[in-house]
Amino acid sequence: MRFEVLTIFPDLFTSPLQEGILKRALLADQIRVNLHNIREWATDKHAMTDDRPFGGGEGMVMKPEPLAACLKDVQADGKGTVVLLSPRGAVYSQETAERLAGLDKLILVCGRYEGVDERFRRLYVDEELSIGDYILTGGELAAMVVIDSVTRVLPGVLGCADSAARDTFSCGLLKHGQYTRPREFSGLSVPEVLLNGDHARIEEYRFLESVRETLHRRPDLLGKVTFSKAEKKQLRRAGLLNQVQQAASGQPQQN
Repeated sequence: MRFEVLTIFPDLFTSPLQEGILKRALLADQIRVNLHNIREWATDKHAMTDDRPFGGGEGMVMKPEPLAACLKDVQADGKGTVVLLSPRGAVYSQETAERLAGLDKLILVCGRYEGVDERFRRLYVDEELSIGDYILTGGELAAMVVIDSVTRVLPGVLGCADSAARDTFSCGLLKHGQYTRPREFSGLSVPEVLLNGDHARIEEYRFLESVRETLHRRPDLLGKVTFSKAEKKQLRRAGLLNQVQQAASGQPQQN
């Protein structure tokens, strides 16, 4: 998969792309990340990519000409999907990451200052995405989040094929707590069920712990989860089914 990134600060991507899973994916040619400095397409002697907004107001706005010229060159070998990272965009989710992972070419436009000229957005942008209800100094960190989250769901990128499918949000529930050696730490022991080798019991324990975590931390997620008959039976045995149904319907939980 190819990521084409339009930015005025390409060096912000250097370190994240040289570590961990992203570095391995790049070396294995599972992804390609091409960084394009928008300033190189500016036409004035100062390489200006922003200007004051018409009508007055605070801040600066990214000019449409350098953005459009840069994008035209990036699309010379195929249009791809153009995504603008912007606080006005739809809130990014795991579902979106999985959808974008099905693309061959994703073009990420990193907004800056007070945003980009509206005409560029209308003419060239396929969709806008926001990674949360807060403001960053620019779209570069948001673009890096998209690259990371999309890469890790690509087939073969993670060492364990089930890792992405079992992640928090991928199955609709928050992930259960995890334990490793030593068996005891500061007076706390690993739950005995994880030590007995009974994989069916372990899977049920982890499922119920995921449900409990979701009920406690993010009950709003339960309205989107479809439980199988076997899972509902497990929830009933654990005394959780009524709580889950109440949370899924938006009713306040009864203590």
